[in-house]
Amino acid sequence: MRSKARIGGIVVLVLVAAAVLGAVVMVLWNAVLPALFTNVRPLDYPHALGLLILCRILFGGLRGHHGWHGHRNWRKWHAMTPEEREQFLRNGPWGRGPQAAERID
Repeated sequence: MRSKARIGGIVVLVLVAAAVLGAVVMVLWNAVLPALFTNVRPLDYPHALGLLILCRILFGGLRGHHGWHGHRNWRKWHAMTPEEREQFLRNGPWGRGPQAAERID
């Protein structure tokens, strides 16, 4: 029973967050874009939600926050020996040392 209440609470939280974000998108669109461009019409609430979902699909994907890559990197880190971890932290993720980063700046 407790897990059903927790899942119900999460569902309600997601729906409320989507409703608030849709309203924020609508307000920002209507405040900024019609003032900048003459041919842009104001956005109503259902279209704001659709735009929010479209942006999530196009730019955020349908995966979680880190996608499929987060666990792979964690497994790589745990597979390293302490010496490899030290070398990685010293040289950075691209194999350059701290001297190379100083020369670029």
